[in-house]
Amino acid sequence: MDNCVFCRIIAGGLPSDKVYEDDLVVAFLDIAPLCKGHSLIVPKEHHNSLTTLPPVFSARMMEVAPKLGVALMRAVGGDGFNLLLSNGACAGQVVPHVHLHVIPRRNDDGVRLPAKTTPYDNPEEKADILSKTKARLNA
Repeated sequence: MDNCVFCRIIAGGLPSDKVYEDDLVVAFLDIAPLCKGHSLIVPKEHHNSLTTLPPVFSARMMEVAPKLGVALMRAVGGDGFNLLLSNGACAGQVVPHVHLHVIPRRNDDGVRLPAKTTPYDNPEEKADILSKTKARLNA
């Protein structure tokens, strides 16, 4: 897609700092990193959502992720890494092309992933969500 920044990077129309590439995915340093080494794993085929991404691509992304995570962690002297995939604008997806963030972490990196817990209002609400989810998975 001509208007997709990741497709343009994959096609060579935009520069990137590639750290990995194979026949299905490419990984490069994020241009707006949360911390040093923050990289993205991107399927070479354009899909807006993880829900439309063929399993061969998602499997490869998850196959590459731990290897890249360890390599990045060692490169920056880190002790861990986060994997983050935002699916949809409300989830924080900025570029409408599936991508997996690999974020090497250090205790002193200052990154705080925002999260809060949301308790269920009552046991019936939880049971209802559980039942609806199982029904949709089995459909």
